[in-house]
Amino acid sequence: MISRRDFSKLALATLPAAAAFGRIDSKVHGVQLGVQSYSFRDRSLDEAIKAMVEIGLGECELFAGHVEPDESHADVHKWRKTVSMDEFRKVRKKFHDAGILLYAYNYSFRDDYSDEEIARGFEMAKALGVGIITASSTLSVVDRVDKAAQKAKIKVGFHGHDQTSDPNEFSTPESFEKAMAGRSPYINVNLDIGHFFAAGFDPVDFINKHHERIVTLHIKDRKKNHGDNMPFGQGDTPIKPVLQLVKNKKYNIPANIEYEYEGADTVAEVRKCLEYCKAALA
Repeated sequence: MISRRDFSKLALATLPAAAAFGRIDSKVHGVQLGVQSYSFRDRSLDEAIKAMVEIGLGECELFAGHVEPDESHADVHKWRKTVSMDEFRKVRKKFHDAGILLYAYNYSFRDDYSDEEIARGFEMAKALGVGIITASSTLSVVDRVDKAAQKAKIKVGFHGHDQTSDPNEFSTPESFEKAMAGRSPYINVNLDIGHFFAAGFDPVDFINKHHERIVTLHIKDRKKNHGDNMPFGQGDTPIKPVLQLVKNKKYNIPANIEYEYEGADTVAEVRKCLEYCKAALA
C-alpha cells in the first residue's frame, strides 16, 4: 500500500507540465482570484497544491495549519520558536515549482503568543517570500504585532469574524478602524466579506472607504444575521458587487476563495466557487 507521504510526492510529480514553465494565470478582468489554503484543510499541503493546479488557481494565502505540526497546543508554541526557516523555504519552493504565487501567510497572533512567537511569524513570512501576514487576532495584541511588523517591514492584515458581542474580536467596521488608528501603515485589514456581511455590515462600503488598507479579501457566501455558510450564490453576501467594485475601481486587492460550507468533494466545490467568481466578473 502506498503511504500518504509517497502519495504526496507522487501528486507533486504528476502536476501538469505547464506549471513548470510559469505562473498559473487566475486573474480575471484585472482581479486576482486565488484561494486561502484553509479551503483544502482536509488534505496535506502537497495534495492541496496539486488541487490548486488542477483547478487553475494561481495565487494562494497559506493557512498555518498546512505547515504547523498536528500536536498539542504547548508543543506548537515550542515548534514556532525552534523550527528551522529552511522548512519554510522548502514550502516556498513547492509553490514556485507549481506555478502558484504565494501571496500571504496566515499566522494568527493571539494574546497567548509570546513576543518571540510574534517575531518568529515575521521570520517565517520572509522565508516564504511573502510581504503580508493575515491574522485572526484580537485588538489587545495589535500593539505588539505593530512593533514587530515595523521592524520586519511586513504588512499584517487582521481578519474578522462575526463575533460582534466580543469587543476584543475583529468584526465591526469600528474594530478594524480602531486597530489602524494611530498605528503604523503596516497594520491593515484582511476583509472576509462573508463574515463581515453576516455580522450586519456592508463590505462594498467598507472596501470603498478603506481599500488602501485592505491587503486581501476572503470570498465566501453566508446568510445574513449570523447565518450559515452557503454554496456561492445561495447566501446573501454581495459577492458579485464586491468583485465588480474591485474590477471597476481597479483596486489591487486579491480575492481569495475560502471554502467553508458543507460539500461532498472539496476540489469540485472550490472549482464551482472559482467559476462563480469568474461569472460574477464578466
